[in-house]
Amino acid sequence: MAGIPPAYRDLFDKKAFAHVATVGADGRPQSTPVWVDYDGTHVRFNTARGRIKDRNLERNPQVALSVLDPDNPYRYLQVRGRVVEMTEQGADAHIDALAKKYLDQDRYPFRRPGEVRVMVKIAPDSVQSMG
Repeated sequence: MAGIPPAYRDLFDKKAFAHVATVGADGRPQSTPVWVDYDGTHVRFNTARGRIKDRNLERNPQVALSVLDPDNPYRYLQVRGRVVEMTEQGADAHIDALAKKYLDQDRYPFRRPGEVRVMVKIAPDSVQSMG
């Protein structure tokens, strides 16, 4: 398992969006911008049960993501890896923490009635950086 280089960990402290690519049932890639953080071992993002990312990752845990530095568009990080956990446990607190980071709001304001949140943990297999 590859780690995030210390010189690029600051990207996870910034309001930097990640673009997550998953593989659909038809084998075609699907990419979505997401809020992201890093717990020191895993890159994490949050989604809701039943969304395309959730369905794709349940079928195929392979994932790629890129994070572009909002302060320098020529500096970025690419991570390829696999999902090691998709859990509802702690997912509501996680999306609220991401809402605080990205929106400066204590609670995630876009929750839909009946929505079940899922925290996705990615173990990096390879990491590339630029800038």
